[in-house]
Formats: sequence, structure tokens, C-alpha cells
Amino acid sequence: MKERLREYCKAQTGCQEKFIKDWNAWNYTVGGKMFAIIGKDKEKRSIISLKGDPEKSETLRIEYEAINPGYYLNKTHWNSICYENQEITFEFIQHLIDESYSLVFPSLPKKKQKEIQSG
Repeated sequence: MKERLREYCKAQTGCQEKFIKDWNAWNYTVGGKMFAIIGKDKEKRSIISLKGDPEKSETLRIEYEAINPGYYLNKTHWNSICYENQEITFEFIQHLIDESYSLVFPSLPKKKQKEIQSG
């Protein structure tokens, strides 16, 4: 699933993908702001970390064992999802990637948003 997640993240308008060697993780940004990171947690489980609405993030953590507070990230605004867990589908993570991107993109300056949208 990792490659499918990478491709989906890279397909977001204006996305920049960068491998961060120190973290051994793929970092995804738009306009210089991170919206996703794909790597491993301390137990070496494959995770994707995504920004989310704090209230919804808390609800997701209660509903899904595979969703935890962001690993090495702000635990209020980020969730880490163990995508090897069978309860989590690719389509569900796609939706969460879309939500993360839609939280980050509007926070960019209007000029930067226009530059990204115009290609």
C-alpha cells in the first residue's frame, strides 16, 4: 500500500515529495507546509501521518485501533495511521489525505495558492 499512498500524495496539486534521511520517511508538502509523512513508528510499523481537525482526530482515535496521535508531531492536529492494519482501507486513507491537504492549502498565502493552482 505504501507506493499507492505515495502516488496519491504526489498527485495533490502543487505537492512536493522529499525523502528525509534522518527520519527515514517520505515528506509531502504544498507551498512549503507539510500535509503528509510516510514512514515507520518506534515499533517499526508502517504509518502515514496526516493533519486533521482536532475533534475529528480524537473521534478517529477512539473508533480505530490503527489511528493514534501523530508520531513525533503535534498530537492535537496530527494522526498517525498504521496502514498495515486490516481495518483501514486505502480509500479511507485517501479521504484522510484529502482532508489533510484541504486543511493545509487554505492556510497558505493567497498569492502562493494562486501560483500553485496556475501550475
